[in-house]
Formats: sequence, C-alpha cells, structure tokens
Amino acid sequence: MPTLTRSRSLVPFAVPAIALYTLLMLYPLVKAIPLSLTDSTGGPTADNVGLANYRAMAHDVNLGPALWHTLVFTVVVVVVQNAIGLGLALMLRRWGAYGKALAVVLLTPALLSGVMASYIWSSLYQQDGAINSLLKAVGLGALSQVWLGDPSTALYAIAFVNIWMYAGFSASIFAAGLRTVPQDLAEAARLDGATRAQVFWRVEWPMLAPSVTVAVTLSLMGCLRVLELPLVMTNGGPAGSTDTLGLLIYQTIFTDGELGYGTALSVLLLAVVVVLATGTNTLLRRREGHVL
Repeated sequence: MPTLTRSRSLVPFAVPAIALYTLLMLYPLVKAIPLSLTDSTGGPTADNVGLANYRAMAHDVNLGPALWHTLVFTVVVVVVQNAIGLGLALMLRRWGAYGKALAVVLLTPALLSGVMASYIWSSLYQQDGAINSLLKAVGLGALSQVWLGDPSTALYAIAFVNIWMYAGFSASIFAAGLRTVPQDLAEAARLDGATRAQVFWRVEWPMLAPSVTVAVTLSLMGCLRVLELPLVMTNGGPAGSTDTLGLLIYQTIFTDGELGYGTALSVLLLAVVVVLATGTNTLLRRREGHVL
C-alpha cells in the first residue's frame, strides 16, 4: 500500500510530460489515419476515397523494392553496428581513463546531422575520393570503384555511413552494461582457470542481455525510418537500388504531390516499425529471462 500511495502522489508530476507527448506525438499519428483515406494533394480540399490508397499499394511497383531495401539495410546495420559497438566497449574498458576520453570521441559522429554526414561521405566515395586513393596507396587499387554509382555496392555504402555514425552510440550502451557486471563473478571465474574469452561468453555476455535489448531495438527503429542518407547521397539511385520506404514516402509527398497516398505509405511504415520493433523487443526480453 505505501508503494501504491507513493505512485499516486507522483502522477501530477507526469501529467505535463504525458500532455506534451500526446500533443506532439500521438495527435499527429491520429490525424494521419483520416488523411490517408483521402486523395489530398496538399490543397485546402480533399475527397474521401476510403481504402483506395491502401489498395493501390498492391499495384505500386516501387513499394516492394523499397521494402526489401529497407529490410536489407536494417539487418546489415543492426548486426554490424552492434557488433562493432560491443567490440569498442570491450576495448574502451581495457584502456581505463583513456577509454573514457575516447568514448566521447566515438560519440561525435552521432552528433552530426544525417545531411552533413551524407555530404562528407559522398565526397569520400567519389571515384577520385579519399577511399579509392587510400586503396590505391596500399596496393588494393583493384578494389576501387564508384561506390555510390554501382547498384551492387550503393546500399551497403550508405549502410556503412549509418554504422559509422552510430557505432559509438551502441558502444556507450554496451559500456554501461559492462559496468553493471559484478567483478567478483568475473574474478571468481578467472581464479577457476577460465580464459578471457570464457569469462566474456559465460559471465559477461549473459549479463549484457538488457544492453543487447536496448541497443538492438533502438538501432532497428532508427534503420527502418532511414531517409536522410539515401535522399542526399543517391536520391534512391542508381536504378532504384537505394530506394527505401522512407525515401519513397518523401518522394510521393514532396515530388509527386500525392499527400493522401504518401500518408497511407507512412501508416504502413509505422505498422512495420511497430510490428518489427515490438516483436524483436519481446523476443529479446524473453531471452533476458532465460539467461539472467
């Protein structure tokens, strides 16, 4: 009962935050649904067309590839970004005070806007850019190519920029998780003769389960909504190989002027994000219950 009474006493303090969240986040979402049922082009009037916009998705030749590119981009970034983030967190822990200073540096790319990062890496990816020049300098000139101009490499080149921006953010999450691992458990394992790798996989990795849940869920949600990088770096090209769902929505609304259909695509993207993020988070939470 004391706990219930204390919780009730805190409710008034949460009201402003709930009100702001409702006004800025939930209200636009609720308003988007009726707009997606119209043929609005952004003008003052629009007719209700029922589910016509949603039925039109079945005949949209651009929607399938956009969904596929979004999923490939998400899988590549979530796996590689969090693997690198975990490796960086382990490295920073060994470096003590130097590691803490380096952690701040690793977060710097995440402070850049997606547009600015896109312009920087677009110049690096050019035929005569720094990346190809470096490959030639180390005798790997055969690997140099037009990274953003080849359909087989463009999406992965953009994914690498996303990884570069947020690997430090993932590292900070894993570093916080490592600090919660009781050192007496790791020390006891070492005294029992466990190697460094065995200590990590049998003691530290299971206890990092909550950090894995947070890092994977956040990166998943960010990747599914990716827009700035493909918009600025390739605008969906070459040959539509980097056309993600977020970019398709942007082009439908702002280039084609189809606000109603673009909003319906936004509702679809919201559904994809909610389903995949909720499903992934649920599975990872269950994993926490098994390993902790």
